Amino acid sequence: MGSETSLHQRRRRLSAAELDTIPWLRLLAPVERERAVDELQIAEASPGEFVCRTGRPVTYWFGVVDGLLKMSSDNAEGQTMTFTGVPPGGWFGEGTALKRETYRYNIQALRASLVAGVHVDTFHWLLDHSIGFNRFVMNQLNERLGQFIAAREIDRMTNPDIRVARSLAALFNPVLYPGVGEVLRITQQELAYLVGLSRQRVNEALTSLAAQGSIRVEYGGLRVLDLQALRSRVFS
Repeated sequence: MGSETSLHQRRRRLSAAELDTIPWLRLLAPVERERAVDELQIAEASPGEFVCRTGRPVTYWFGVVDGLLKMSSDNAEGQTMTFTGVPPGGWFGEGTALKRETYRYNIQALRASLVAGVHVDTFHWLLDHSIGFNRFVMNQLNERLGQFIAAREIDRMTNPDIRVARSLAALFNPVLYPGVGEVLRITQQELAYLVGLSRQRVNEALTSLAAQGSIRVEYGGLRVLDLQALRSRVFS
């Protein structure tokens, strides 16, 4: 699907296999699940295409079925600050959807990505009717708070190895991104975009992390061998 038409215009129903990747569906009662499945839509975002834009009103609650997105914002000086990446299994924007506000950040596809969405009205209906859905959203908000606090800390770090390690750890969060598992499909250039470093410097950091036994670089991605080390290791 090309970018000549909008993401909304390219939407379609989800296949059974795509529905199986959505973590919160299994928490719903049959009648709740039926309504959610009827309302869910999916579309392919092209590389560089925006899913959400700062200042736009919220209409859907989104999640990544496949691919990789970037969450960022621009300051008054025109500088871009990247908060995090959003890998498969990640659902985002629940705070904005809860308050029905305009977005305060941009969400952009780093590569061709399948993005699912449920209308904000259905999101609120599920909150009103499903205890399981409420618990899922509360867990999301709690984890997201910790993620953004960590993102601010990472942004102040001068040691590139720590920046890469902590940024990788955030992408392997099992609560926010259950679709990732132990292997994250990501290129060094994509990771460089998320971390705010050059691809060469990211390569050096990954080599260091691999030598320390925290990760293994595999074809097309990274395997985490010691997640706790990525979260807490201090480099000299």
